[in-house]
Amino acid sequence: MASVPTFNKVGYTTVQNRLNCNGNVPLGNSRCLKVRIFEERAKSGFCKLVTRAVAAKPEIDISNPDWKKKIEDDFERRFNLPHLRDVLDVEPRPTTFSLKSRNPIGEGNGSLNSGWNGYVNDDDRALLKVIKFASPNSAGAECVDGDCTFIEQWVHRAGPRKMIYYEPSCVKAAIVTCGGLCPGLNDVIRQIVFTLDKYGVKNIVGIPFGYRGFTEKGLSEIPLSRYVVQNINVVGGSFLGVSRGAPSTTEIVDSIQACGIDMLFVLGGDGTHAGANAIHEECRRRKLKVSVVGVPKTIDNDILLVDKTFGFDTAVEAAQKAINSAYIEVNNKKGKERKRYFCNVFFSTNVYLFSAYCSSIFILFIINQAQSAYHGVGLVKLMGRTSGFIAMHASLSSGQIDICLIPEVSFNLDGPNGVLAHLEHLIETKGFAMICVAEGAGQELLEKSHATDASGNAVLSDIGVHLQQKIKRHFKEKGLYADVKYIDPTYMVRAVRANASDAILCTVLGQNAVHGAFAGFSGITTGTCNTHYVYLPITEVIKSTRHVDPNSRMWHRCLTSTGQPDFH
Repeated sequence: MASVPTFNKVGYTTVQNRLNCNGNVPLGNSRCLKVRIFEERAKSGFCKLVTRAVAAKPEIDISNPDWKKKIEDDFERRFNLPHLRDVLDVEPRPTTFSLKSRNPIGEGNGSLNSGWNGYVNDDDRALLKVIKFASPNSAGAECVDGDCTFIEQWVHRAGPRKMIYYEPSCVKAAIVTCGGLCPGLNDVIRQIVFTLDKYGVKNIVGIPFGYRGFTEKGLSEIPLSRYVVQNINVVGGSFLGVSRGAPSTTEIVDSIQACGIDMLFVLGGDGTHAGANAIHEECRRRKLKVSVVGVPKTIDNDILLVDKTFGFDTAVEAAQKAINSAYIEVNNKKGKERKRYFCNVFFSTNVYLFSAYCSSIFILFIINQAQSAYHGVGLVKLMGRTSGFIAMHASLSSGQIDICLIPEVSFNLDGPNGVLAHLEHLIETKGFAMICVAEGAGQELLEKSHATDASGNAVLSDIGVHLQQKIKRHFKEKGLYADVKYIDPTYMVRAVRANASDAILCTVLGQNAVHGAFAGFSGITTGTCNTHYVYLPITEVIKSTRHVDPNSRMWHRCLTSTGQPDFH
C-alpha cells in the first residue's frame, strides 16, 4: 500500500497566553483554537496555555481507485458553509435587494419579476487551486501523488441571493473592528452600512473599540447610517476604534442576546476571526438566530486561502516612501557620472529642451548628492510578524532593494556566506546597499522577550535595531566606513487611507459580507480566491497562518530582483 501525506500545508506556530482556569479563552488569541493544547499550573493561580498548530498528515491510500474522489468529498465537507438551517427551523423569503429600484423592494422579489440575472446561485462555485503541476519538483508544487494528479477544490461563490433569511425591517446589525489599525477599515464599515441600507435595514450600530465594546462600562453602541458614514473613507484609522484582547465568549454572546443583535460583522485578522468563530458556535449552541460574518483584515496578508487581505496593497505602496527615502540617503553614485548620464539621455531625447532644463536638473542632482551618504547602508524594517509578504512585495515593487529578509527564510549574519559579507561586497562594488527586513525575520538570532501582547501574540525582539548595531560593529571591526540609515515606518504604513486598489477590494468585501448574512450563512468570512469573490468557513482560514513559500515563483522573482545569494 502506497501512502503519502495530504496536500494541505499547515504552518507551525507556538504562542503562549494566560487565561482563567475555568477555560474562558480570550477571543483575541487565534491559537487557542488550534490543534494541541497543553496546560500547566502557574504559581499565580492561573493556567498557562501553550498552543501549537501541528501539521496534520492523514495517510492517503493512493492504491485505492477512489482516492481522488475521497479527497474531493472531504474537501467539500470541510468547506460546506454553516447555515442558520443547521440548527433552526427557518424559512426564506424573496430578497429585498435590487439594483433596479431606488428603494428596497417590499413584499415582492428584488428582481422585480423581470428575469434579472444579478443574483448568485447557492450551487455556484469557484476553484481554489487552478494550476496543474506536471511534477512535484515544479516551483510551488503541491502534489498528492507522484503524477501531481489535479484535485478539484471548489469553494462557494459570494454575492446576493434571490432568497433571504431575515426580515430587513426587523434586523439589528452590528459592526466591530478588532486588532490593530489597517488601511481600508472605514471603507469596509461604509460599504456594510450602505448595503444594509439597500436591503432596508435601518437599525445599524457600531461596537466601539473591538470586542471589549460589548462589555466595557462607559462604551455605548454607535448609531450608524448612510449619512453618518458617508465620508469616513477619506481618512485612515477606524471610525469605531480598535483594541486588542477581549472578554469571554459567554459575556459577548450575553451582550449580543441582550441587545437583540441579529447580524454581527467582524473585521479583523486570524485572532479576531477565531473569536468570531467562538461567538458563532456559542450562538448556535443557544440556538440564536444570529449571523456572524468576518471580513479578513491584516496588512501582513497572512490569512490562509485568500488571495490577499484588504490594506495589504496600501501598506506596500506606503512602504515605498520609506524605501525611497532610504535610497536617496545612501545612493552614492558619483555626481559627475549622474550629470553626464542625464545630459546624454536628455540631449538625445529632445535637443531643444536640453538648454532650458539641464541647469535646474543639475541643481537637483547636487542636492541629492549632498543628501547621500558615503558607503551608505539603507535599512528599512516593515511589518510582518510571521509572514514576509509586505517585505517581499515592497522589495519587488521598489526595485532598489539588495537584500530582502523575511521570517520564512532563515539566514546567517556572520561567516563567508552571511549577510554582512554580502554587504561588504555591495559596498565595494556599488558604493551603497539597501536592506528590507520584516519585523519577524531572524528572531532565532535574538534573545527572546517571553512577553505577550493583549491578543496573546509573542512580543518580538527588534531585528531592525539588532541589524543596525551588527552592521556598524562589523564594519568598524573591519576598519571600513559604513553609514547606516535606519527607517521604521510601521505606524505610517498602517494608519494611512486605503489606495484605489484596496478601496475597491474593501467595497466588494463589505457588500459580500452583508449578502452572506442575509443568505443565512454564519461562521463564514469573505475574500478572493483566484480573483473570484468567495465565502469560506472561518474554521478553515484560522487553521494556520499563511506564509511566503520559499519555493514559490514570487519569492524566486524577489531573489532575481535583489540578486542576493543564499545566506547560509
